[in-house]
Amino acid sequence: MSAEVKITERSFEFAVRIVKLSRFLEKQGRVSRTLANQLLRSGTSIGANVEEAQAGQSKADFIAKMSIARKEARETHYWLRLFKESEVVPAAKLSEIIHEADEIIRILTAIVKTSQTKSSKGK
Repeated sequence: MSAEVKITERSFEFAVRIVKLSRFLEKQGRVSRTLANQLLRSGTSIGANVEEAQAGQSKADFIAKMSIARKEARETHYWLRLFKESEVVPAAKLSEIIHEADEIIRILTAIVKTSQTKSSKGK
């Protein structure tokens, strides 16, 4: 299974978890609702950009979309850490999803770097 296929599946599964967490946060009050909106946008955008990258019109388009996905993953990681440190959600309930966000960032970084290397060698 290629890294691109793996990240497509992982980012989709991650988005499902983000939606479920956001639904939980919606019930927690105004501050949680506002922050949940940010988390929902960035957390679901990762997979959407990965999917778009798969249909990229060029190698440069693929790299650009994967780079955006990586940026959104980093933002999502930030929001998850904020929920943990501000004790909006117990740390134990967030440790696994924070770890998954970190893994997704690492995978996307590797895909972008590898693609950039292959792209520059092809010139």
